[in-house]
Amino acid sequence: MNISRIDLNLLVYLDILLREQNVTKAADQLGITQPAMSNSLRRLRQLFDDPLLIRTSQGMTPTERAVELQPLVRNIIASVEQAVQPSAEFDLAESDRVFRIMASDYAESTLIPGLLGEIRHIAPHIRLDILTPSDVTFQDVEKGKVDMAINRFDYLPQSFHQVNVWRDNFTCLMSNDNPILQDFNLDSYLDAQHIWVSKTGMGIGVGMNPSDTQRLGWVDEALGDIERKRHIRVFTRHYQVAALLAEQPDLIATMPRQAALLHVKNGKLTVKPPPFPIVPIELKMAWSPLLHHNPGHTWMRRLIVEVAQKIIEKGKSS
Repeated sequence: MNISRIDLNLLVYLDILLREQNVTKAADQLGITQPAMSNSLRRLRQLFDDPLLIRTSQGMTPTERAVELQPLVRNIIASVEQAVQPSAEFDLAESDRVFRIMASDYAESTLIPGLLGEIRHIAPHIRLDILTPSDVTFQDVEKGKVDMAINRFDYLPQSFHQVNVWRDNFTCLMSNDNPILQDFNLDSYLDAQHIWVSKTGMGIGVGMNPSDTQRLGWVDEALGDIERKRHIRVFTRHYQVAALLAEQPDLIATMPRQAALLHVKNGKLTVKPPPFPIVPIELKMAWSPLLHHNPGHTWMRRLIVEVAQKIIEKGKSS
């Protein structure tokens, strides 16, 4: 097919159609009429020889071919947008840009304080707007409304750029008065009462079922591998709350080491390695291709990775 005979505006229409999965909403975004949008969809179907979007009981659903096309089309449009944007230097000393970062409670408490400390010295007017996973959708990140998302993800859209911020081992956090410290082993760990803590991905969470081991996550999956199970007393999505609860003399919080190290200085808590192997977690940073080449965004991503490395190195000596 000769590309000169293709109306490249159709790719813009396809990108928005696949994002909205609604002809009326796509037309509103483009500022055209619904009949014009419907006509564009007809032409796209002819171009790709595929229905692309099929009406179902849940609304317009993308076909397998459309799902394959979405990240390709998104990257093409992002590259074109980058090409036509005027190049501009990012002035650290003068910029008052607000960076909106979606961060889990774990990432916010372990990474953001160090990041802000660096920013205050080298870019004193830049501000951070920290959002929770429940505040943000993947579409918000894809559209560039949120600069980056920092969390542990079970899934990320193919169009997103991503990088590992760090890998973190698990540790057990408990009160200095917890009698388990006298003989801490797998059997005493399993006899104890536990605090479950996690918040993975994005969106609004649902209640936990103690018998659903796979949904419980890393710690309980690791116990399942050795055909054991712990007694969970309380579920929380906040690592700071889990640490506070761990001050009670009969509870154990098994959490990533970087989160636990924030609380050992208060003198009430002890950190111990878990008495069974747990696969380390990976904290990731993801962002939209729309922002990938933005000078300020590039600087912030690089700074986040540098700060993360300093935190990891400091944690090794703790």
